[in-house]
Amino acid sequence: MKPTSDTPAARTARRDAGMQLLLILAILLPLIILFLLPGGGMMHGGMFFWMGLLLCFWMLSMFIGTTEESEPEATARLLAAEEQPAAVKEVMDVRFAEEDNGVRVFRGRLREPAASVYAKLKHALGANSTPLLQSDEQFGAAILLAPEPVERAVTEQRARPWVNGLLFALTIATTTWAGAAHQGIDLLREPGRFAVGLPYALGLMLILLVHELGHYFMARHHRIRVSLPYFIPVPFALGTFGAFIEMRSPAENRRALFDVAVAGPLAGLVIAIPALLIGLRSSVIVAVAEPVAGMMHGGTSIGSSVLLAFLAKLSLGTELLDGHLLQLSPLAFAGWLGLMVTALNLLPIGQLDGGHIAHAMFGRRAGDTIGSVAMWTLLLLGLFVWPGLLTWALIVFFIAGRGAPPLDDLTPLSPSRRCLGYAAFAILALIIAPLPHKLWEAVGIHCPYM
Repeated sequence: MKPTSDTPAARTARRDAGMQLLLILAILLPLIILFLLPGGGMMHGGMFFWMGLLLCFWMLSMFIGTTEESEPEATARLLAAEEQPAAVKEVMDVRFAEEDNGVRVFRGRLREPAASVYAKLKHALGANSTPLLQSDEQFGAAILLAPEPVERAVTEQRARPWVNGLLFALTIATTTWAGAAHQGIDLLREPGRFAVGLPYALGLMLILLVHELGHYFMARHHRIRVSLPYFIPVPFALGTFGAFIEMRSPAENRRALFDVAVAGPLAGLVIAIPALLIGLRSSVIVAVAEPVAGMMHGGTSIGSSVLLAFLAKLSLGTELLDGHLLQLSPLAFAGWLGLMVTALNLLPIGQLDGGHIAHAMFGRRAGDTIGSVAMWTLLLLGLFVWPGLLTWALIVFFIAGRGAPPLDDLTPLSPSRRCLGYAAFAILALIIAPLPHKLWEAVGIHCPYM
């Protein structure tokens, strides 16, 4: 058995893992308070929710402060001309060069297109270094050469498939429980009626699984090291907080980053839309003029989403009239959640799929600006339009972060991929935007926002 390492790096890693666990608890605390309050909901227990939120931000500030204190002192040094690799000087007019903790950084103007520069550097350097190309505000471009041992330490992590399998099984159990609870059945008292929760559980799990497998297989196609999907079970509310995969090596270029990011939402929609269409056929039409509380039991206003409105009209036809609401069947509810999960992931923020898409389409700086605008928009909508969005804004704020850039972060996307990216953001708008006033009368559907 290999002895346990007690080096400073190992102690730092253990401390960082503990702080990450603390951060996760900080994220979950307000959500637990929100969902477990008697009468459920932020409006009934606002004081407790915002106290939890305040505690959450305090814990985050403690985490950030500890991280900043543990940062090592700067060790950068300038590189003389004779220390600069010939391969770099061949493709760049180097104006500034330095080395910091083994990473050599060269700034200047590229002599040829970025894709050609990256290919030449990768071929010339071989296993000695890993090249990265990034934009530079002052000099135009930056070439970073990371030592191969650093790259290997990041990418080579032990896979534990049993963890993925266990989380998947637990999430099936919690979503089955949630599906039965939505139908008014407590499986703790009536475990034999678990089949009632299966349409919701299997529908939602299939949507999430296909979404993540879209990412997984596209990442494998681009030779990116990636984990199996991790599902997140929760014993209340929807039964899950979704799923994610972990990228264990960087994308080689913007094209690979874009393909991996867009594959998940599009794959999930392939299941979510048919599930919603089929589930709507067994949903109950509620002929009332005013919306009532609740999603599955009280009914949902179809006009609250352009895409949902047209899918409902396509499935139900003339049965759906102006002013009608729907009590979604379990499968339809799972399909509707699939649309919402897709919309959440397509938000152009940080490490969300939409954030990666925006980065690949517009570059790092423009992508960060778009992400900041989207984050503030989500927050303002939660404050002034629908308070439920504050929960999603909180989740996005903590989990989005900033992803690692691709190795070649300068070569732009092809026009066809840019068109696909605009189509993905159009899908986001169709899911989250209410039906315009001029259209809801034409399709015979009531829109509560007008």
